[in-house]
Amino acid sequence: MEIIRRCFTLFILVIILQVGEGKLSQAFYNSTCPNVESIVRKVVEEKFSQTFVTVPATLRLFFHDCFVEGCDASIIIASPNGDAEKDAPDNLSLAGDGFDTVIKAKKAVEAKCPKVVSCADILAIATRDVIVLAGGPSFEVELGRRDGFVSKASRVAGQLPGPNFNLSQLNSMFAQHNLTQTDMITLSGAHTVGFSHCSRFANRLYSFSPSSPVDPDLDLTYVKQLKQACPQNVDPSIAINMDPVTPRTFDNKYFKNLVAKKGLFTSDEVLYTNRASRPTVVQFSKKQNVFKEAFITAMRKLGRVGVKTGKDGEIRVDCTAFN
Repeated sequence: MEIIRRCFTLFILVIILQVGEGKLSQAFYNSTCPNVESIVRKVVEEKFSQTFVTVPATLRLFFHDCFVEGCDASIIIASPNGDAEKDAPDNLSLAGDGFDTVIKAKKAVEAKCPKVVSCADILAIATRDVIVLAGGPSFEVELGRRDGFVSKASRVAGQLPGPNFNLSQLNSMFAQHNLTQTDMITLSGAHTVGFSHCSRFANRLYSFSPSSPVDPDLDLTYVKQLKQACPQNVDPSIAINMDPVTPRTFDNKYFKNLVAKKGLFTSDEVLYTNRASRPTVVQFSKKQNVFKEAFITAMRKLGRVGVKTGKDGEIRVDCTAFN
């Protein structure tokens, strides 16, 4: 009977350990690399002092990574054949400063804690840090992700929201990752520090419809500003701020802009024009603290998307290459 009891206890212990493997924890590196967050923060701060682009570049890198294959740093893999995730058309506009931030942070972490911290976790920490540097909310980052084994350009199409998405399309895509409409609206608020190339919204200025070349949901003064910055046949490398008011501050101005018909993408402005999502936009535009609290919740949920743990991933030594 004692043997049976001990076997049962051992069985339960094994089950508990297996379940625990799949969970993220703020204390994941407390014993193996206790200073990992301060090491990453120092690199991020240095990069931020060189260029503000570090903020939107890192934020967007994290989002694009999590929506394709999950939050596993597959976006950072470089392929000599040009067929990695980062080489997909939807990812070609990702700014190099985001990649550079993670790669430099990984190098600094490896010097202190070799082969311990994943690139996926470093990207998650760096993303939180750039949000804070831009004036956004600070929050504890859940850790314990492993780096993925798959990074293919062919698997990106249809996995990221487009600038012309309507509310139904946005909700459907985010729901695939256990993110609600409120989460989607909240995460869209990151556009307050974003930038975009003119080609992503040119149709709203010059060819919206046969009866109206300009999107009627755009403020006319804003249209004039956009046309000055993005004339027809503009250099495709030209990019403009998505928040024309406070582009270098993480605040709720994005939502105030939507109310004022100054959402850059159709997928931005639809959050206000559609009655189903408008109340949340209005609330965030009036109460910055409510938006920032919601943003913390949404970022935590985003960071759990498709996470690899245990044998499902690895700890890359070089973020740009599989071990």
